[in-house]
Amino acid sequence: MPGMKILPALLLCLPLAAQAEWGDFDYEFEQDKPWVETAAQLPPYPKAENLLPFDVSSATRNRFLVDAASIGVGADKVVRYTVVIEAAGGAKNVSFEGLRCATGERRLYAYGHPDGSWSKARNAGWEAVQFRSLLSYQKALYEDYFCRDGLTVKDAAEAVHNLKRAAR
Repeated sequence: MPGMKILPALLLCLPLAAQAEWGDFDYEFEQDKPWVETAAQLPPYPKAENLLPFDVSSATRNRFLVDAASIGVGADKVVRYTVVIEAAGGAKNVSFEGLRCATGERRLYAYGHPDGSWSKARNAGWEAVQFRSLLSYQKALYEDYFCRDGLTVKDAAEAVHNLKRAAR
């Protein structure tokens, strides 16, 4: 059959014809692009009326709160927020942090002081969230409020909604 010799040659030429028709098909898929962190801006010091409590574990007597006004979701898909931890003895820790839902990582940006000022954290790179710790508030924020199923909340309003819903 003389036509049978043409068919394999035609099949070999189809990809070349498709490339010629599309031209150079050169774009990157979103997941292939290297991740770049956007610069974090320190928020105003938290005000009591903006603090939303969240549950971490019955194994601690500390009280954990997030400043609703500080929550933001960056173009880099990092959820940034201010957390306030009130110890049973009265001590208070304030910090500005970030969660990267795609990788299960956390970062500390700054510590808050009683006078309302911030100190930038030194050598504070990205670290894995401690998922095995009952006392990890980052684990609670990741799993229950900001990164359910590893997916980043779409915006601050969704994060606030998740915190308020859980407080009921």
